[in-house]
Amino acid sequence: METKNVLDALSALAQETRLEIFRTLVRHAPSGQKPGELSEALSLAPATLSFHLKELSHAGLVDVEQQGRCLIYTANLAAMTGLVGYLTENCCGGNNCTPQSPC
Repeated sequence: METKNVLDALSALAQETRLEIFRTLVRHAPSGQKPGELSEALSLAPATLSFHLKELSHAGLVDVEQQGRCLIYTANLAAMTGLVGYLTENCCGGNNCTPQSPC
C-alpha cells in the first residue's frame, strides 16, 4: 500500500462520525447499506452523511454501487486489510510475534 493511501485512510478515519460510519458498514458487510438506512441508524442529516461518505470513498475505504435506483454503500474490507498490513508489516522486528506474558 502506498504511503499516500495510508495517510488518506488514516486521515478519513480520524474523525468520529466517519469512523462510526465505517464501523457500521463493516457490521453490515458484505451486503452494505442504503444512505437512508445509514442516516437513520446514525441519526445523521442526509447532507452530513453524504459529506462523510464522500471522504471515506475518496480514501478508498467505502465503495458505492448502484442497484436499480438505489445506492448501496459497503466497507472496502480489502483496503482495511491492506492498511492494517501496512501498519503491522514490521511488527516484532520481522520475527514471529508471540503474546506478551503478563507482568
